[in-house]
Amino acid sequence: MGHMDHFSAGWVTPVLSYAMACVGSALGLRCTVRALEADGASKRNWLLLASFAIGSGIWTMHFVAMMGFGVEGTPIRYDVPLTVLSLAIAIAVVSAGVFTAGYGSSRVMSVALGGLGTGLGVAAMHYTGMGALNLHGAVDYDPLLVIASVVIAVVAATAALTLTLIVRGPVLAAVAALVMGLAVSSMHYTAMYAVDVSLAPSSAELSGATATEFLFPLAVLLGSFLFLASAYVALSPTGKRDESAVAAELLRDVEGPTAPATATTATA
Repeated sequence: MGHMDHFSAGWVTPVLSYAMACVGSALGLRCTVRALEADGASKRNWLLLASFAIGSGIWTMHFVAMMGFGVEGTPIRYDVPLTVLSLAIAIAVVSAGVFTAGYGSSRVMSVALGGLGTGLGVAAMHYTGMGALNLHGAVDYDPLLVIASVVIAVVAATAALTLTLIVRGPVLAAVAALVMGLAVSSMHYTAMYAVDVSLAPSSAELSGATATEFLFPLAVLLGSFLFLASAYVALSPTGKRDESAVAAELLRDVEGPTAPATATTATA
């Protein structure tokens, strides 16, 4: 069994990867809120941006963290097409969850289904990305830790959407991004501790690219996109619907239908 080191680059990779997850989550969750204030094509565009932000954020987190991953006794290479596919899967599956949260008629059910879709997107990206790993040996997983990693992703993603879309406020929005970033990071390292590597020493050249040849430039590109998109969201005007009206609508969804109030007319 190969000895694995998840922090071969020190604490730089876990801290930076968590920061990227938080930035992507904050941007994506904020875009989802903006979508609730919009209609038509504007609503769709905000949700698309949210999907790209969260999907690219979790992908960047995963592969920045993987730059600190090493196995004693074998070099590591990454299958480029499969790595790109993991990014596409992350965006596609997260998109399903985000659009469900944005267009659902019942806010509570939308948050639940949106959290499920977003959490599964995190897990699907991770394990597809791990499938792109090439080394001299075989990679196996502890099934219980795999299940735990998926549950962590789904529960925390649902909590983040709840804080963002139902319990509203700027402080809670920041907490939601931190929770979502923690979900992605916790899911990643739980899943990595599920890994067992059985070495098969060989002098054959491994196919694929090294982390510095491919992953680092792409991570920098996606990170730049996240920061530029964050600036765009911060500077763009708010939607046409007042946020207090949206909050009242969300509160009605949570509380359910109530009996109509009886109006009284005051007389002088």
